[in-house]
Amino acid sequence: MPANPIPPATAYRGRFAPSPTGDLHFGSLLAAFGSWLLAREAEGTWLVRVEDLDPPREVPGAAERQLATLAAFGLHSDEPVVYQSARGERYQAAIERLLAQGLAFECHCSRSALAASGGIHRACLTRNQRVEPAIRLRVPDDGVVAFDDLIHGQQSQDVAHEVGDFVLKRADGYWAYQLAVVVDDAEQGITDVVRGADLLDSTPRQILLQRALGLPSPRYAHLPLVLGRDGRKLSKSDAALPVDPLDPLPALRAAWRWLGQTPDALVGAGNVPALLAQAQAAFVAQAIPARRARLDDTASTEVTIAD
Repeated sequence: MPANPIPPATAYRGRFAPSPTGDLHFGSLLAAFGSWLLAREAEGTWLVRVEDLDPPREVPGAAERQLATLAAFGLHSDEPVVYQSARGERYQAAIERLLAQGLAFECHCSRSALAASGGIHRACLTRNQRVEPAIRLRVPDDGVVAFDDLIHGQQSQDVAHEVGDFVLKRADGYWAYQLAVVVDDAEQGITDVVRGADLLDSTPRQILLQRALGLPSPRYAHLPLVLGRDGRKLSKSDAALPVDPLDPLPALRAAWRWLGQTPDALVGAGNVPALLAQAQAAFVAQAIPARRARLDDTASTEVTIAD
């Protein structure tokens, strides 16, 4: 079943939503810059939302440093920054609504209990009661979700059999990403979600949850994934790769190339405002590649294409 996209006449509203688990690295900059460019091309609004949902993984001061780095790169939210840690009442209301409608349920299953099914939950397998159970979405047996991605084209996933009933609230009391992002995108009126391709397979779950809550589905675009020198997804824990807010031009030029844009378009830009103005004027969304790229061994902003 295809998603129900927001009509094209709706004013464009995009967002960048970093998690404060470390300083802003090149992969995050790419997502920020790419989403900003697409919003500006559409003469739309670009927002920043801090996804501070997982305190055990957060690094003290990281959110403030990330926002300061975005500012140094000229990427300013068009509206006040939203922090997910302050939005628990909205998430709880959504869960209570789903529970009341029988679309979500309490789950006491542990990871070990689900190991035999590869972690895919289709029915509760334990009689042991946890003090605080997880809350899962009840995924229907025909939970096949299809959507058209701006960059990767038609996508489809059988959520029931590939993912199963997925968590909305964890047993440790923390809100799950899938729930928070759906609630926040709807409340902020997000029409276009632009983010890294590592989240491509999360999209069908979010669309399924949007349907359960009666919310519209935004359009989606997943930018090329940034791989580290070891060929794995670039991590904030890679201390060699945070971007330098004191010298933003090299990283912005590298991100521009990574997005498939013509380097010559930025010739002569000697400062951040000039570079962003030239980038906005020359940006071609259709040139964004779907392929992954890997950081070169010689410099954090040099890349090679990975198949």
